[in-house]
Amino acid sequence: MKILLNNNDLNEALYGHTNIGFVPTMGSLHKGHISLIRRSLRECNKTIVSIFINPTQFNNKKDYENYPKNNKGDLLILEKLNVNFVFLPKKKDIYKFRNSKKILLKKKDKILCAKYRKGHFEGVIDVMNRLTKMINPKKIFMGEKDFQQLFLVKRYIEKKYRSKIIPCKTIRDKNNAALSSRNLRLSKKDLNIVGNIARNLISFKKRLKKTNNLNKLLLNKKKELIKLYNIEIEYLESRDKFNLKISNKFTNSKIFIAYFFKKIRLIDNF
Repeated sequence: MKILLNNNDLNEALYGHTNIGFVPTMGSLHKGHISLIRRSLRECNKTIVSIFINPTQFNNKKDYENYPKNNKGDLLILEKLNVNFVFLPKKKDIYKFRNSKKILLKKKDKILCAKYRKGHFEGVIDVMNRLTKMINPKKIFMGEKDFQQLFLVKRYIEKKYRSKIIPCKTIRDKNNAALSSRNLRLSKKDLNIVGNIARNLISFKKRLKKTNNLNKLLLNKKKELIKLYNIEIEYLESRDKFNLKISNKFTNSKIFIAYFFKKIRLIDNF
């Protein structure tokens, strides 16, 4: 496993390689990341994993400063997986050039998390644009837990580059909580509650096949979850998984939730 600390290291290591799989991360690796990496190792000749906590996608300075870091543990995991390259850039390596065009979300895209986290997805798309340009991967592996992020990045990157975004299923723990680096800030008891919320919504989604009044059911479900689990819900919505438009149909739709539990913001979709 080669550790690449700057752009010169990156260019030298990747020179001549074409079938490259790329897994972008912000570190604190868990089984969700590992599933993406294993898929890349299976499908591509070489796999590169980046660890970079991108400051431009945080609209809360405290959130950026408190984001969990574990480089030593991450490198041990990546070494055991036999990853070919690990890219550990500094901010100056990523933001060495200016974009010719500022990345802006259209009004129709300012939904779900984009409605509440101003500038977040612009920051995500910007860093993914830069990393894709630098690495030129054949495939980029991203998880479906951050579904809106996946949707927006896929649309932008595949329009501009030859790289393909490969969506990968959300990995959950034994209690159904979606794996996330933010889970490190929760106790075991807290994670059980997060799992209960997920199970509640998975069960709810299954019952939707026979309903024609989805909006009313979602409103009632929102009130129920707030009362049951003492959480603050930002949104609970059903949207078409192909265009993210509001949907009242069960077919091709997903339920999206963002909520605060113990002051930690969590997202999920079903």
